[in-house]
Formats: sequence, structure tokens, C-alpha cells
Amino acid sequence: MRPNSASADVPRLEVHLPAPGGGRLWAERSGTGTPVVLLHGAGMDSRLWDAIVPALASHHDVIRYDARGLGRSTPPDQMFCDIEDLGAVLDYFGLHTAALVGLSMGGETSLDFALAHPERVSALGLVGTSVSGHVWPQDPQSSAYATARRQQDPAALAELELSIWASMGRSAPGGELIETMVTQNAHRRIVSERQLQHSPDRDAEARLGDITAPTLVIHGNCDHPEVSVIAEQLVTGIPGARGQLIADADHYLPLRTPELLTNLLLAHLP
Repeated sequence: MRPNSASADVPRLEVHLPAPGGGRLWAERSGTGTPVVLLHGAGMDSRLWDAIVPALASHHDVIRYDARGLGRSTPPDQMFCDIEDLGAVLDYFGLHTAALVGLSMGGETSLDFALAHPERVSALGLVGTSVSGHVWPQDPQSSAYATARRQQDPAALAELELSIWASMGRSAPGGELIETMVTQNAHRRIVSERQLQHSPDRDAEARLGDITAPTLVIHGNCDHPEVSVIAEQLVTGIPGARGQLIADADHYLPLRTPELLTNLLLAHLP
């Protein structure tokens, strides 16, 4: 295993690249080596990866970006497709092929992209991921989420995000940054999700056997119970996929246990 260390002179580039159909996506490129793209989850931004980028960039060409309307990317003013946005990021940096590491929504986008463009994905790292086509159980939490979205209530949405997905709380590692990200992105998330295309044809859950990229599935033992269900489906359904459960981590695993996650990724990525 390569050491989890960072170089002080890792090259870094920050850009606002054109998004398909208009607007700009904030992106950062750092390090040298084989390319890796990091995709964050809903209601977050690329600061999710702050604690692992330096070590990854000591061994890889690391690109992270803020999804449409979140973080430093501009809000959409028309319908957009997250798969097309990911393709635009790869194209902007001249990458035909890259490894994709995605958390939650970012993992779902990575899976859908790998099915649409298998030749462009060298490996998958799926962290606490969701998967298109999965039917989530109906419970009071999901009902409250739907109500907060319908009523366009960012304060309620942020509170639910923190209580359900950041269950280890503010005092756990990364807690302050998690709270800041979720609070700052709550309204942006509502605006962005209204414009995100939801195609009924996207059903990665039914096509897991078609995934050809080497896949590592990681989730925390304190994450939402349904994430564990999805992780098991991914490991069972994707040919050759490996699973890893991490202790003392909720949904925000890159900030809760960054060193362990980094070492797992370094051992997996080409």
C-alpha cells in the first residue's frame, strides 16, 4: 500500500469551466499521476474531500468539482443532466478515461456514467452511495424530506440532513465543516434539484451486472440503514466488486475517517 502522505509542492489549478447549456462549474485539479474525479453528494460541495485530496494528489491527478448549483458552481436556469456535467468536466481537462470516486448522489452519478460510457471509467470508488432505480422505504424521515422540498424550506432541509445523515454530530471529526456545508447549500440544493433531469430510463440497480470497471464499495457503520442495503446489492451485483465497512463513520465518511478512506482508495485506484 502506498503511504498516506502529501507533498507540499503538488501543482494545483482552480477553474470555472463551462457547463452544458450554460453556466459554470467550479473545479480544482491537483497532483500528477493517473486521473481521479471526486463527486460529492446532494446538499454538499467539494469541500467534502478537503481532508483526503492532499494525500490522493501525491499519487494521482485529482479533480474535484461542485455539482450544478452547489458550492461555487452557478445555479441552473434550465433543466440539466448530471451525467453530461461529469462528461464536460472530463472533456475540459482532456481526459478520455478516469477513475470515479463518488459519495451518495455522486456515487449514483458515477454508476450511471459508467453504464453510459464504460470506456471512460477506469475504476469506481462508491462511498455511502445511492443507486438509480432503487426504491427507498417510506418512513417519517423520507416524508419530512419530501415536505421540506415541497415547501422549499431550506432550514428544515438542513436540519433533516444533519440529523439523518450526519448522525455522529458536530463534535465528531469534520462536524463543523459538515454543518457549514449543509447550511450554506440548503437553499441552493432546492433550486438545483428542481432543474435536475430525472429520466425513468436510468435504472443502474437493474444493470449492475453490466458494470465493467473495478469497483470498491465503502460505507460507514453509522450511516442510514438503507445505505447498507444498497452496498450489499452493489457488491453482489457488480462483477468482482469488493465491499468495505468502516467503523465510527456516518454518511460523511471522507471527513469522519479520512486517513482510512484515503488508504483504501489508494490501494484500489489504478
